Amino acid sequence: MNPLFQLSTRNYDIEIILVKQALEDLEKECDIQNGYKIEKPFEKFGWTFFNIQISQEMAEIIEKSGMMKGALGYKIGEQMTNFIGHYLETKGSNVRIKKIDYG
Repeated sequence: MNPLFQLSTRNYDIEIILVKQALEDLEKECDIQNGYKIEKPFEKFGWTFFNIQISQEMAEIIEKSGMMKGALGYKIGEQMTNFIGHYLETKGSNVRIKKIDYG
C-alpha cells in the first residue's frame, strides 16, 4: 500500500505549484520516476484539501536512505509525515499535512 497524506491550505493556487516542485525534487533525490500522485482537491470551510500519495518505491528509498534522520515520531508513519511536512516547508510551502494511511 502506498502512503497517503492529506494536505490543506487556504492558498491552493500558489501551494500546488510549490508542492509539485518539491515532490519533483524529492523524486530526483530518490532517483525514481512517478514517485507520487496528487489527487483532485476539494474545498471545505475556506480551506482547500488535497491528497498526495507517495509510491511504495519512493517511501522505501526515503526510509532506507537516512533522509528521515531526525524526523519526530514513534512510528514510521509519523516520522514519514513529519519528514514530508518538513521537506515541503524547506521548499517554501506552508501546507498543513496529516497522515491518512501508511501501509
